[in-house]
Amino acid sequence: MKALILVGGLGTRLRPLTINTPKAMMPVLNRPFMAHVIDHLRKHGVDEIILTRGHLAKQMESYFGDGSKLGITIRYIDESRPLGTAGGIKNCEQYLNDTFFALNGDVFSTINLTEMLKAHRGKGAVATIALTPVENPSAFGLVETESDGRIKRFIEKPKPDEMTTDMINAGCYILEPEVLGYIQHDTVTSIERETFQSLLKNHRPFYAYNDRESYWIDMGNRDKYCQLNMDMLTGRCPCPALSSGVQTGEGTVVDSSAKLEGRVVVGNNCRIGAGVTIAGPAIFGDNCTISDNSFIGNAVFWNGVKVGNNSSIDNSILADNCLVSECSRISTSALADGVFIPSSMILIDSQIWPGTILSN
Repeated sequence: MKALILVGGLGTRLRPLTINTPKAMMPVLNRPFMAHVIDHLRKHGVDEIILTRGHLAKQMESYFGDGSKLGITIRYIDESRPLGTAGGIKNCEQYLNDTFFALNGDVFSTINLTEMLKAHRGKGAVATIALTPVENPSAFGLVETESDGRIKRFIEKPKPDEMTTDMINAGCYILEPEVLGYIQHDTVTSIERETFQSLLKNHRPFYAYNDRESYWIDMGNRDKYCQLNMDMLTGRCPCPALSSGVQTGEGTVVDSSAKLEGRVVVGNNCRIGAGVTIAGPAIFGDNCTISDNSFIGNAVFWNGVKVGNNSSIDNSILADNCLVSECSRISTSALADGVFIPSSMILIDSQIWPGTILSN
């Protein structure tokens, strides 16, 4: 079984974190986001994965290689320019000669792909969309279905009086090669707004797979990225659950006077100083240093982050190799890689671009 994952976007909603790191490689519980997606696909029998690439294309290939270490085949198809969801699929046509999954690269879910495929084949569908419920569908596109599950219509960003269902497009599809015939080559095309409308217009067997039980999140903005990390950390997303409240990696040293409370993951070769308080949920990558008497709460740190004495950081993301000097306070902010924060600085609701050196 093949799966195609659309990961060629620029990650605009996640900037400044995605300036130097593609969205697919952003760490989630100290592993690339795409590694979690691939794990889920493997559990459901997918043994060949096609990754469409654009922004910072080589980083994925450097990490995953050809997939042989995972027991699968991974292919990389580059887009010289963004082609949209359908255009990106059409660009991979030479490898799509049988039924395949197509996934939006912003989404993580635990949808039962095995059951979805069984339903797709049982109905003789040319396309099947996974649907998931959300509390407020006004920001999404609703999908209405007939009683037998056949797609009836799409309602983009519905008004209150148009909300006939809470089920939205989950960004996970099963497609037959026939669908590729509805997409023009080398043309920017949306599968949601154009290709699926063509299937409806031509009365092709086009069905929904409703899934109200599985975890689902679009992690395409900073708040949702943090939420996915914390959901995995706390077990709300069952992939993977921690065996204990605090987990530390090899070579990590935690001072006996430090307090680590709640769910906390600390990577390898980290140093947690005297009098430090870490209030979980919190995640630290490898080679991080938290100096004496500092406070960290509800935060995601990537690799190589250093925090000086008596500093406080909460509700924030710090990317690789950020340096926060002593007596600083950071709240509800995102610092891209290599940012330098001088001593006694206060940052609230800030987004700092890579390599920025701030001064008082």
